[in-house]
Amino acid sequence: MGKQTDRIEPEIKTFIENQKIFFVGTAMTSGIVNISPKGMDSLRVLGPNRVIWLNVTGSGNETATHIQESNRMTIMFCAFEGKPLILRLYGKAKSYHPRDIEWNEYIDLFPKYTGARQIFDLEVNIVQTSCGMAVPFMDYQSEREELNTWADKQGESGINKYWQNKNTVSFDGHPTGIFE
Repeated sequence: MGKQTDRIEPEIKTFIENQKIFFVGTAMTSGIVNISPKGMDSLRVLGPNRVIWLNVTGSGNETATHIQESNRMTIMFCAFEGKPLILRLYGKAKSYHPRDIEWNEYIDLFPKYTGARQIFDLEVNIVQTSCGMAVPFMDYQSEREELNTWADKQGESGINKYWQNKNTVSFDGHPTGIFE
């Protein structure tokens, strides 16, 4: 059944690298709890206690807002094929924007996405597994390309305008930090 450890062991790293989707959970001290599904080739394990993931432009920017006040983050993976497993990574996160020095250190670890918005850096302090026996089997078909196609059509200046119109304030009315 379930187990907790303080590090990402090699078999867990392999599991993470084989997943097509993960879920990110964040919250401020009050307001909504946000859980976002993430796909594409957007997560890297950098060590036994560190993962980074690339966030691309979307309709909201809740994760960026939440970690400014409370840097707690949980990333969850589910095995939809193979052995049943649910994996959660708990830790403290920070974000890097294209204006930050760290952005340039890590952006080349990911494919080029026109809509790339932030890189989140999670210092993992708890790795928890559970059985996952109630998670259904699901077949992976392919990545959806609509978001990348849309971002490419917008171009860099169009993405910037979209951020100004849709990504500067959270659902709760808090600044996201995208232009600070």
